[in-house]
Amino acid sequence: MLILQGAISLGLLWSLMAIGVYLTFRILGVPDLSVEGTIILGAAMAASMISQGGNPFVATLLAILVGCAGGLTTGILQTKLRIPPILSGILTMVASYSIVIRIMGTSNVPLPPHGPQRVISVYTFLQEMGLSRHVSIISLGSFVALIVIVLLFWFFSTELGSAIRATGNNRQMVKAQGVNTDAMIILCLMISNGMVGLSGALVAQSQGFASVDMGVGTIVIGLASVIIAEVLFRVRSFWARLVSLVAGAVIYRLIIALVLGLGMLPADLRLFQAITVVIALTLPLIHEKILKLIEKNKSRR
Repeated sequence: MLILQGAISLGLLWSLMAIGVYLTFRILGVPDLSVEGTIILGAAMAASMISQGGNPFVATLLAILVGCAGGLTTGILQTKLRIPPILSGILTMVASYSIVIRIMGTSNVPLPPHGPQRVISVYTFLQEMGLSRHVSIISLGSFVALIVIVLLFWFFSTELGSAIRATGNNRQMVKAQGVNTDAMIILCLMISNGMVGLSGALVAQSQGFASVDMGVGTIVIGLASVIIAEVLFRVRSFWARLVSLVAGAVIYRLIIALVLGLGMLPADLRLFQAITVVIALTLPLIHEKILKLIEKNKSRR
C-alpha cells in the first residue's frame, strides 16, 4: 500500500512536468531539452530558500519564476539568435547546472522532514492536520494539478492562448495575420518551464532533498508520460488531454514501481525508461501495420 501511495504521489508531482513537456512537444512541435535544467533550477531555488528558514510557499513561487526564466532564455536563443530549438534547450540545460551550484552552494541540499533539524515544507500543514506523508503529498499534488489544468484550459481558450496554439500549427500563416510568432514561442516556453520548475520544487520537498543530478532523464520521463496518455486515452479535447497527462504520469510511476518491485536493479532503470518511450512511440505504427495486414487478408478472401 505504501509503494502504491508513493507511486501515485510522485506521479501527481511529475505530472506537472509532463504538462510542461506536452506544451512544447505537441503545441510547438519541438521537444524542449531545457526541462532537464529548469527542473533542478526549481528544486534548487525551493530547497535553498526553505533550508535557510524561508517560507515554503514563497520558495515554490520563486521556483516557478526561475523555471520561467529558463524558458525565456531558451526562447531568446531560438527566436532572436536563431539557434536551432534542440540546441537552444541543450545550452540552457548545460548552463543551468552551474547556476544550480551557485544557488545551492553544493551539489545536494537536504530537507529533513523529521528530527531536530526538521524543515517546514508545503506539505507540513496537511501533516499537522493528521494526514500521513503520502496522503498529504497526494492531496496537495491533486489540488495543484487541478488548479494548473483549470488555468491552462482557461488561458489557451483566450485569444493569446489560441495564437500560441496556431503558431505551433502553422507559423507562417499566423505570422501573415500580424501575430508576433517569436513572442508566442517565448511565452509558451516560459509557461512550460514554469510548470517544470513548480514540479521540481514540489518533488524536492516531497523527497526531502534537492540534488544537482535530479534532472537527468527528465525529458524521457515527460515524453513517456505524454505518450502513455495519448496511447491509452486517445482524447481530442484540450481539457481531456490535460487530465489524461496527469493519469499518464501516474501510470508511468506505477509501472516503474512495479518493475522495481519485481527485482529490476535501479542501475537498469534509465534503460527501461528509454525502452518504454520507444515502445510507446512505435505503438501507433504497429497498430497501423496490423490494420493494413487485416485489410489485406480480408481483400484476399
